[in-house]
Amino acid sequence: MRRIVKPFAILLAIVMVFSTLVLNSHISLAAESQIQYLTNGGFESDFWNDGSWNIETLNWDNIDIQHYLYSSDPWMTKDEGDHALKYWIKETATGTPSFAVKQTIPTLPAGSYELSVKSMGGASAEAGNIKLFAGAETIDAVATTGYNAWGTITLKFVLKQETSNLQVGATVTGSPKAWGYLDSFTLKSVPKAVDADIFVKRVDGLDKDFIKGVDVSSIISLENSGVKFYNEAGKKQDIFKTLHEAGVNYIRVRVWNNPYDAKGNGYGGGNNDLAKAIAIGKRATANGMKLLVDFHYSDFWADPAKQQAPKAWANLSFEDKKKALYNYTKESLKAMRAAGINIGMVQVGNETNGGVAGEKDWTKISALFNEGSKAVRAVDPNILVAVHFTNPETTGRYASYAKTLADNNVDYDVFASSYYPFWHGTLSNLTSVLKNVADTYGKKVMVAEASYTYTAADGDGHGNTAPKDAGQTLNYPVTVQGQANAVRDVIQAAANVGDAGIGVFYWEPAWIPVGPPEKLKQNQTKWEKYGSGWASSYAGEYDPEDAGKWYGGSAVDNQALFDFTGHPLASLNVFKYVDTGAVATLKIDEIKDISIFAISGENINLPDTVAVTYNDGSKGTVVVTWDNAALHQAISTGVGTYVINGAVEGGMTVKARLEIKPQNFVVNPSFENSDRSMWKIIYGTGTTPHTDYQLKASDAKSGDYSLHFYSGTAVDFKVEQTITGLKPGYYNLSMFLQGGDARNPEMYLYAISGGQENKAVTSVNGWVNWNNPQINNILVTEDGTITIGARIKADSGAWGSLDDFNLYQVSNN
Repeated sequence: MRRIVKPFAILLAIVMVFSTLVLNSHISLAAESQIQYLTNGGFESDFWNDGSWNIETLNWDNIDIQHYLYSSDPWMTKDEGDHALKYWIKETATGTPSFAVKQTIPTLPAGSYELSVKSMGGASAEAGNIKLFAGAETIDAVATTGYNAWGTITLKFVLKQETSNLQVGATVTGSPKAWGYLDSFTLKSVPKAVDADIFVKRVDGLDKDFIKGVDVSSIISLENSGVKFYNEAGKKQDIFKTLHEAGVNYIRVRVWNNPYDAKGNGYGGGNNDLAKAIAIGKRATANGMKLLVDFHYSDFWADPAKQQAPKAWANLSFEDKKKALYNYTKESLKAMRAAGINIGMVQVGNETNGGVAGEKDWTKISALFNEGSKAVRAVDPNILVAVHFTNPETTGRYASYAKTLADNNVDYDVFASSYYPFWHGTLSNLTSVLKNVADTYGKKVMVAEASYTYTAADGDGHGNTAPKDAGQTLNYPVTVQGQANAVRDVIQAAANVGDAGIGVFYWEPAWIPVGPPEKLKQNQTKWEKYGSGWASSYAGEYDPEDAGKWYGGSAVDNQALFDFTGHPLASLNVFKYVDTGAVATLKIDEIKDISIFAISGENINLPDTVAVTYNDGSKGTVVVTWDNAALHQAISTGVGTYVINGAVEGGMTVKARLEIKPQNFVVNPSFENSDRSMWKIIYGTGTTPHTDYQLKASDAKSGDYSLHFYSGTAVDFKVEQTITGLKPGYYNLSMFLQGGDARNPEMYLYAISGGQENKAVTSVNGWVNWNNPQINNILVTEDGTITIGARIKADSGAWGSLDDFNLYQVSNN
């Protein structure tokens, strides 16, 4: 037996153990602020010579173990560093040989720990089987799954008392010809989850400098409007202190060049000029937080739909605009620095998908980015420069932007993304697209804007952007706990990028109502006077198509991290809980209302139980007691829509939306059933098929399927169904239609009965803007036959979907 010189002692410790396996993940290594108890965990030094690892086996003739250099195999995806431990069970071996790789920890304090290792190797009969151990405890063996298929194996354990000479490591077993690699052995302490009002799963591996930021650009206008903020104890307190106590370490502030009209009336949205930015920056610095300066290079909101140049730059040549942008950036930053503000980062533009400062050509956009960057470097080369985009869900978008920036030699440090889970795709996609930019171009990445709603209530009478019934993804309960989960998960997504993932900013967590909705006129006066709504009427001169029509209050008061009266929600503390985890008393967090559809005259029964989500994320069902009097009244009344209230144990309530419909004689009216032979699709002469039964709930009026259409040449088809056996009488017909880009359209719903054709002309006007054409009082004659359908014709590029055909009888002959 070949032994490393370092001796060890067998220890029997009081250890409680459980294990987890996360394969093919991007879990970060131990945070810099945590102690790494293992020596040479990445096998970077030669363990045969330095004694950092003790390796044991019963028969060295059976195995080959090497201090492996990754560059020896150019096709291998390395884990980290330059070296790993490589093993091979020789063909000549008998049985299932094994070896142990271990270290002895001289002293380990009482507490919770995680031992982990990265593993990759052969599959099936050539797999290596790895067991982690800590003292006398171990886990079930985990097999390797193939070349370059790295996975992380983790053993979590708790020491109830300080322990000396604890042996930790891995035992590897395999059949002849088994092979594999080990790397990134770590042993780190795990903070104990704190008792709280919400559950928060700890985010592994957060660096101590990971940005946990918020954008509170509207705060001064809100305070001028009389809004007050409190701490957890219910005492009035500077919101910047409250934010820092909750774990926030960075403040973001937008800056508009001149958000005022000629008479000095503010455009709203916080009236965020340089003076406001300085005031906010000074308060952030005084409370121990850095400042991210978000230059919009506009006099009002800049986003993908609008990148308007400031009024003062509107008539400048491009060369003069470059000089103006450079000077404005430099002088603004110098003024902030003179005020003692700790500036950590500067954005040169906001959500610049479609341009910046009125320019839409990427060569000019890039040149303006470089002017901003040059100005930042001139003030302080240590300040990070960020570019900011949105819509990470669009395939190839960020890769294209990053390549264009590189091709145009744009000087920047951070590629920043907005991410609102309502619209912007999955978190795994967010991680993937940001990691691609980081890995390909060596940039840092972050989320510059994120938020989630905690209530469906409208706090100020202006209406909210979320939640909506259609066009939005609501993967979390609309509760404080759901909001906390959403914030925690986007932090995890940024951390999963690796070292390049530097942080997350929550957008406007303090934009709460200036007054309740029943005092709308009072609120409107404050929005106009102090700029505490998203836009004032004065902004119409600069932004007539948006602010000029829809000016008003906060559309995100239900996405704040403070309640409508300025008291912090439990979700505000997620910024510090991600470091430790948090646990709470188990309770029901959400009961989703249900929808029941029934045909008039049929038996109608509401369910005895309803599904619930608990605050730890688990699911369950609870018994519900319905208002039977209301149910019986609805049944006796017949066709219509009703809301039946239900009660569950503990005082929570649920609603059943009961829709009683007349019998629909259309077969498979929503295309949900796979047998669609009753539908006939007829394409126009010279066209190829350009419809499909699409499985996509967001494009369906109900259910999961709809009849989708698109053509790059021309849309021209009819979809119809012939129905027989009807009783003579009068019938109504309807359908739903949505879509867009329909030039020269010819679209209508039709019904043919008794040789008579009836039509209802319709159209499309945008995604999920559903039109509902109807034909009333269609006479079905004695033969009981009717053909119903829709005619859809438009020029190339038209798209949309049809759903929910409905034919029902309204009277007899």
